[in-house]
Amino acid sequence: MKTQKETCFIVAGLVLLMAFSGCSLLSPTSETILPSYAPPQDVEAALEQAGDNRDQLEAVLTHYHDRRDSVKLKAAEFLIANMPDHSFVQIGWVGANGEELDFDALDYANYEEALTAMEQLEKQHGEINYKKTQQVKDIEVATTNYLIENIDLAVEVWQTKPWAKDLPFEYFCDYILPYRGSNEPLSDWRKPLMTRYLDAADGVKGDDTVKTITGKMQKDVHKVVRFSSLYYMHPTDQSFDEMCVSRTGRCEDITNMMTYAMRANGFASASDYTPAWADRDNNHAWQVVLDADGKANAGLTNRAAKIYRKTFSTQKDSLGNIKGEDVKVPRWLSGRHYIDVTDEYMTPSDVTIALTNEPNEPTPFAYLCVFNGGRWTPIHWAKIQNGQATFTKMGRDIAYLPVYYVQEQLQPAAAPFILHKDGRVQTLNGGTDETTDKFEITTTKPVTADADTLVDFPRMVVKPGKAYELFVWDDNKWTTVAKTTAKSPSLVAEVAAGNRLFWCVEQGGRKLERIFLLEDNQQIMY
Repeated sequence: MKTQKETCFIVAGLVLLMAFSGCSLLSPTSETILPSYAPPQDVEAALEQAGDNRDQLEAVLTHYHDRRDSVKLKAAEFLIANMPDHSFVQIGWVGANGEELDFDALDYANYEEALTAMEQLEKQHGEINYKKTQQVKDIEVATTNYLIENIDLAVEVWQTKPWAKDLPFEYFCDYILPYRGSNEPLSDWRKPLMTRYLDAADGVKGDDTVKTITGKMQKDVHKVVRFSSLYYMHPTDQSFDEMCVSRTGRCEDITNMMTYAMRANGFASASDYTPAWADRDNNHAWQVVLDADGKANAGLTNRAAKIYRKTFSTQKDSLGNIKGEDVKVPRWLSGRHYIDVTDEYMTPSDVTIALTNEPNEPTPFAYLCVFNGGRWTPIHWAKIQNGQATFTKMGRDIAYLPVYYVQEQLQPAAAPFILHKDGRVQTLNGGTDETTDKFEITTTKPVTADADTLVDFPRMVVKPGKAYELFVWDDNKWTTVAKTTAKSPSLVAEVAAGNRLFWCVEQGGRKLERIFLLEDNQQIMY
């Protein structure tokens, strides 16, 4: 049975070795009759999900089979075999009871106005969250002409651009060939971006050719699509055509545009992302250019517990692939098209945690959370074995909480802990010394970088006249220690601080304040 890794196929009993040599054992005038095309098992499984669109996909395969083009046939098989999970996803907003809300951030002039409108909706509908309101699957709508043009142009640049010649077919398939970046509507971007950057390599020589050319292209993309915080509240990814009109977007949009530009010109490009920063709210995605070994690193502006890289191919060991249909897992981790590249950015640690709390019902997995946007957010997973879970490649200098995911809710599985810079684990479960001391709290959030605007967020300080609530993590939940109105630029708290995690929040605010330890009358922020 043929697999995706094969680079040859049988034609009239002769093997056509065409994958990398480009040569044929049949003469152009051969009268040999080609056998009908029989797709590999994984391709057939995908075709069975195409419904009325099956004919469109089969026409792509037949097109390359009949032309005896093994490279493009294998490329088409790769795309179709891995296509079922890929789609355009429209994201909307729902209230606390699941009711859909009529809210579009683009109806407002800027982020501040949109945020004010959202806060008014929250007063009426409770906490507001994302919801998938529409999904258009590629396997059901991708046309013959669309796929053939993408494959032809992708193979052309891979085989003709000097910087692409050493790239293995495996990396070509995942990082040049794909026709989409995330969950945006499909559009034609290869030809326009091939034309736009046709002269990008002119005059560029030396060892840093790739870095120089891609750097020029990245600067140009930032001129084409500028970052706008308004798009934080417009969670549906834009298509290439939409960005050409709006000329603004969030990090995901800009990353997609950069990815289009690189792939259209033969550079292996991927989107790396962290689902939740570990030292601030929000998440981030960014574009990277891979070397011939499939490695890349674009640097980090903030502390990250995990860095993942999107792939078009299905990852067999991903949580989404192994969990089983009946097992519910956190949304960020349910995908099947990402790999863990944390160690390409930092020296991480494997951490084994004893799960001291029992889950409300049996569950095969545990998760590690970071504190982000006023809540614990799952960032990685592990199988539970003998009451323990080993979490691989975790970022350091970060506070974590182990949890279960039961009935679609997070349940603490053990005490929070700090993974220190040197790899040491400090479990935050209180201590035998329950001495109460007075501590002065002056800061609720330290200066933090903003990867989108490249402008630091200022330090958030205690403000006289504002009401604050001080929490401590105790008995698997945030427990109120004190509520008080600040009379000066500091709060004085009388607490048993040893080995405990605290959080000081301005009442009525957005809860973007950071968690901290109290040691030697100092706040150590995380």
